[in-house]
Amino acid sequence: MQQLHPVACGHRAHRVRSTRRRVAGMSLLEMLLVLALVAVIALMAAMAMNGGLAGLKLRSAGKSLAAELRYTRTRAIATGVPQQFELNLPQHRWQGPDGRQGQVPEGLKLAYTGAGQLQTRADTGVVRFFEDGASSGGRIDLIAGSSVWRIDVAWITGEVRSGPLRGAAQ
Repeated sequence: MQQLHPVACGHRAHRVRSTRRRVAGMSLLEMLLVLALVAVIALMAAMAMNGGLAGLKLRSAGKSLAAELRYTRTRAIATGVPQQFELNLPQHRWQGPDGRQGQVPEGLKLAYTGAGQLQTRADTGVVRFFEDGASSGGRIDLIAGSSVWRIDVAWITGEVRSGPLRGAAQ
């Protein structure tokens, strides 16, 4: 509600409207605090559902290794020359075609099952891909606590499948 107040100005009285205004709503600071709180709660809920940082590390490493295996298969098909992917278990390192190499995070355990004839050492896993897309086959398990991320390479088709292993603890 606006009120009119008489004001004396010289010899005339003027009426001036009062500018008292009532502000409704939220300030920018309040909105930012609410958004920050919602973001923190969402992050905590996502981490709780997915096993936290260890689960994130496991998923990331599993997807990365599967992508490198797929790249190795693609190179074998594209070049017409067999290619191989080698995994050094104790050093948590891998090596693929074209000098590609990388490291598996230290907090994860590695297990490999595959063709023993290709392995140069007992602590090394090797998957060979042939020019028609087929492979020697193999299985890589990345383990973090009771969670397992399994990467299967089919020996006839060379197809690489990757995902969490449900209901298994090792």
